[in-house]
Amino acid sequence: MQFEQTVSARGHAYRLQGTYDAAFEGVAEAFAENFAVEEEIGAATAVYVDGRKVVDLWGGYRDAASSEPWREDTILCMMSVAKGIAGMAFNILIDRGLVDPEKPVAHYWPEFAQNGKEGVLVRHVLDHTAGLPVVLEPLWKGAVFDCDAIVGALERQAPLWEPGTTAAYHIHTQGNLLGEIARRVTGKRFPQFIAAEMTGPLGADYQYGNLSDEDLARCATLVPTVEGTLLAKRDSEPDTLVAKGFTQFPDEPLPVTLNSTAWRRAEITSASGHGNPRAVARIYGAVARGGELDGVALMSAKTVEDMLVEQHNQFERMQQRPYHQGRGILLNTPVSVWMGPNSRAFGHHGFGGSIGMGDPDAKIGFSYGCNKMHARGDNGPRARRIIEALYEAI
Repeated sequence: MQFEQTVSARGHAYRLQGTYDAAFEGVAEAFAENFAVEEEIGAATAVYVDGRKVVDLWGGYRDAASSEPWREDTILCMMSVAKGIAGMAFNILIDRGLVDPEKPVAHYWPEFAQNGKEGVLVRHVLDHTAGLPVVLEPLWKGAVFDCDAIVGALERQAPLWEPGTTAAYHIHTQGNLLGEIARRVTGKRFPQFIAAEMTGPLGADYQYGNLSDEDLARCATLVPTVEGTLLAKRDSEPDTLVAKGFTQFPDEPLPVTLNSTAWRRAEITSASGHGNPRAVARIYGAVARGGELDGVALMSAKTVEDMLVEQHNQFERMQQRPYHQGRGILLNTPVSVWMGPNSRAFGHHGFGGSIGMGDPDAKIGFSYGCNKMHARGDNGPRARRIIEALYEAI
């Protein structure tokens, strides 16, 4: 069914568009309710069920001034939703026998075995227990945009504690570490591998770095809340672990950085992926039904099941929250990232409210993306409202 609705709220008229199967009308209603009762500026959401797209909605505005309409092809940075896409892509390497998660990282990347990192296993990087959640080496402001510089610093750095013992969300460094392993075994940089083996074959509009001028022109502007969030701690609590995670960022307001061309073109596969929920839902839709969609086989059903085996359920040190961790993806952790009623749901949320997730039992691929970023540690009421409506419909 075609969906067209205008919601008037907060002095603006938000035009919403898209399509949905009749059984999922409640999802469309929940999407519209977000604009009526929440702080929404622009957003999109999409759902796949057993390989079939049943919801594809978008609307509102892609800029803070509410002057540029959110279009069907609008893309945005969904922050750490990028980790879930990268984590699943890394499991393709495991599926093909190119990487063994039980082997040391140094087996694939010999220079990594410095300063006590000989025992860091690949799975420790995948589950955030590698002990390298931040880069401590003094680097220039803006070094976060130089993937090779960050990789070199991590290569030289000692772990902050015994690897494999303590979870601390590798807020930016996980992508650097996984990406270098991927480069060593494939000869391709991680974004190129992901494009060649996942997003390209699926026709998913999601990419890391090197956005073209045309892609830059269709990006939504992120409107983050800084005060009271992890973004504020860089300046207000500089000695905290989370503040140190932003040490290599430019010395400018973080909202400026997150909307800069440098950010949009950087290889930060933990955070700077740009795409739309339609693409993210399609990727999760493929993995949630055993790794295959429309004749594209990403990985075997066994690898999917192995990916969903619990690695730990710790209170991680970076952002002081519990995380139920799989192999490169999060497992359903209601207090931090609620992914519906099924315990085997998996995925990753992004700071500010966006999320991508799959449910292997219901064969669901789901994503929601927004440019008005909330000031919460969990994935918030907007995604939850849509997820609740989705499960009511199936």
